[in-house]
Amino acid sequence: MTPLLELHDVHARYGPIKALHGITLTVDEGEITAILGANGAGKTTTLRAISHTVRRTGSIRFAGRPLGRGGPEAVARRGIAHVPEGRGTFDELTVTENLRLGAHTRRGPLKEDLNRVRSYFPWIDSRAAQQAGTLSGGEQQMLALARAIMQRPRLMLLDEPSLGLAPIFVSEIFRIVKELNEKEGLTVLVVEQNANIALQAADTAYVLEVGRVALFGPSAELKEDEAVRKSYLGY
Repeated sequence: MTPLLELHDVHARYGPIKALHGITLTVDEGEITAILGANGAGKTTTLRAISHTVRRTGSIRFAGRPLGRGGPEAVARRGIAHVPEGRGTFDELTVTENLRLGAHTRRGPLKEDLNRVRSYFPWIDSRAAQQAGTLSGGEQQMLALARAIMQRPRLMLLDEPSLGLAPIFVSEIFRIVKELNEKEGLTVLVVEQNANIALQAADTAYVLEVGRVALFGPSAELKEDEAVRKSYLGY
């Protein structure tokens, strides 16, 4: 079976600084795949290469076709939603306005999608008219995830969803991601520094070191790998 997403020998740079040195990885449809690694390993840059927000070379294929050279909006129209590090909500807009922006790349009535999002995030109902910038950090991260769901993506890219959040929010976000995957078959590629929770949620994981794939395999096996345990799990 052809993977939903394929990266082959992908290089990326920020000006003269090379961040990726030939990344090759695959993401199967209906699975959660994690990318782990220390700061500066190239995790975020890998997602940016997919969403065309960094200069890159190499081959990226989505659903069997080249992803092409269009900008981030072209990538979104292909069915890829990117939730960036730092949430990226529009602070001055209300919760509902943020959600409606999530659906701007597609056509059709939004009522069904708004109801669907509320089923995962019941608190949104009572905060619909609240400015996004007044939400807590955890609520803003959930709103960013909800906005991406409004896009009806086939693949979701999640960049450090646990960053700076209290454990209760981290657990809830990963619970919802797992539910979306199991109930709706959403494919997820998640970059995460909390290796423990990422390996718990993911089917497969890749470990990056200095812009290269150092290890990859089923999450259950990587959790037992001594190098992964010592470097990323702390035992």
